[in-house]
Formats: sequence, C-alpha cells, structure tokens
Amino acid sequence: MKEEKYRLGDQLTRASRSITANIAEGYGRFHYLDSSKFFSNARGSTYEVLDHLITAADEGLIDSTVLEQARKLLESAIKLNNGYTKYLKTSAKSAS
Repeated sequence: MKEEKYRLGDQLTRASRSITANIAEGYGRFHYLDSSKFFSNARGSTYEVLDHLITAADEGLIDSTVLEQARKLLESAIKLNNGYTKYLKTSAKSAS
C-alpha cells in the first residue's frame, strides 16, 4: 500500500507539472496551431490528474470532499483551456 501510494503521488505530481509545462511551452510558440497543440496536451494532463485523484479517492487516500473540490477546480481549468484553444484556432483561421 505504501509503495502504491508513493507511485500514485509521483504520477499525480508529474501529470500536474505537465499541465503548466505544456501551457508555458504553448504560450512561447509563435504559431497559433503550434500553440494549440500544447494546450491540447495540457488538457489531456488535466484529465490525467483527475483520473489519479479518482483513483486516490477509490483507494481511500483522499476524502471524497477533497476529490469534489479538485474536480471543480480541474473542470474550471479545462473550460479556460478550451476557450483559449478555441481562440487560438479562430486566430489561425483569421491569419491565413
């Protein structure tokens, strides 16, 4: 159990860092569609974090209230990411 808890914690840390790393890298790109790819990767990592948190709740490592609070925050982040990705794709069409 202790080893599984450590592995899950490590996966959660890596996935959450991947979100911000992809956003930073996407923001630093000069082309809309190139940026969009990284924001898409960030969205995938956000869902990965949610999945790890669901697993943690299922295994009794976090309380269900913590999971629901995190789910709300992650859903908000996903909505923001989707909005920005839509803006990038619209801007790419306008630029061509």
